[in-house]
Amino acid sequence: MISQRLRLTSALALALIVAAAVRPAAAQAVAADAAAESRVFTIADGGYSLRAPEGWKRVPPKSNMVETEFSIPGAAADAAEQPGRMTVMGAGGSIQANIDRWQGQFTQPDGSATKDKATSKKLELAGCKVTIVDIPGTFKDMPGGPAAGGRAIERPGYRMLAAIVETPDRGNYFLKFYGPAQTVAAHADGFRTMVEGMVAAGK
Repeated sequence: MISQRLRLTSALALALIVAAAVRPAAAQAVAADAAAESRVFTIADGGYSLRAPEGWKRVPPKSNMVETEFSIPGAAADAAEQPGRMTVMGAGGSIQANIDRWQGQFTQPDGSATKDKATSKKLELAGCKVTIVDIPGTFKDMPGGPAAGGRAIERPGYRMLAAIVETPDRGNYFLKFYGPAQTVAAHADGFRTMVEGMVAAGK
């Protein structure tokens, strides 16, 4: 009888230990699923879906012109390193006019023309024409946007990766990722993978 009780007690203790180990693991799995879901966003009134890279944090937009915004962790170990920022919004104007405007937000340390340092390429994704733009230099940052009326902050050694998505019937949408050049370089592949992974809603 004593031996049987000891066996039952040992079995119960083992069950409690297993349960205690499983609960945190289950909670972590739920948290991971929630984090992954928060990285999914849409453009064009829900017409197209994209998933931001792991580690990117969705945050409230700093401007009411921005539909979706993410904060991207800095690449440097220095705590003072500025994080990257990605904004998503719809906008008008021609493709070239917007590229020219973005290039105008950058200057070059050697005084050369920014358009000579910038690159662009065109893709076809999910039935949309997409232009990818890459611009380095000193960035004239306006965190709240031109409508906020704030002064531009000069940020040397910055870089912008942007995607202009031309949808067939919902206008153009911009995804702009910018920050310190080292941070953008560390997340450049993730940005491109996100853009190239765009799918039409329901697919």
